[in-house]
Formats: sequence, C-alpha cells, structure tokens
Amino acid sequence: MLNHYETVFILTPVLSDAQMKEAVEKFKDFLKAEGATIVHEENWGLRKLAYPIQKKSTGFYQLLQFDAEPSVIAKLEVNYRRDERVMRFLTFKLDKYAYEYAEKRRSLKSNQEKEN
Repeated sequence: MLNHYETVFILTPVLSDAQMKEAVEKFKDFLKAEGATIVHEENWGLRKLAYPIQKKSTGFYQLLQFDAEPSVIAKLEVNYRRDERVMRFLTFKLDKYAYEYAEKRRSLKSNQEKEN
C-alpha cells in the first residue's frame, strides 16, 4: 500500500545552482528507482535559517511530495545522511486531512501562477 509523504531538506548554501539542481535530481531519481511517484516539488530557494547549522546561516530549501511504500523512507533518509550537501531533512507521512490541504494549496498556487 502506498502512503503519501512530504519531505523537506536543506542544502548547504555554498552550492552553485547547477550543483543544487543535481542534488535534488539525485533524490528524485532515487525515489523513482524505489517505485515512488513524485506528486509535487517546490524549490523554496535560499532562506535564512532560524539558527546556525554547521556555522552557516542560510540554506537552499526543497520540498518533495510523493507516494511510496513505507520501506522507502528509511533508505531515503540514509541517503540524506550520506550526502554532505544536506544540512537538515524532515520526512513525514501525510494523513488524509494533511493530504487534502496539500492538494488545495497546490491548486491555489497553480491558479495564482496562471493569473500572473
């Protein structure tokens, strides 16, 4: 049975745009190889951190929403830990209410982009 998941990870700010995109593609390719379906992705860009991590005060935030088997999460988090470009990550399972909210937020965002 597939569950709905959302993961946010922070990449180190010393990366170039190409390196950042390559890191994101690495995790997307890993998820696809494990049989996950990527539903949505957002690049939140360079943001200030609430507190310094590894003596850095900013980081590139990335959000991925996907459907996958529960066993994939442990493998994904091992990959996050092994990649030195990832400063922090958080993956959580969406319940039906959180999933409905995420869908609503995506549709509102796409409508705003169409209007602009």
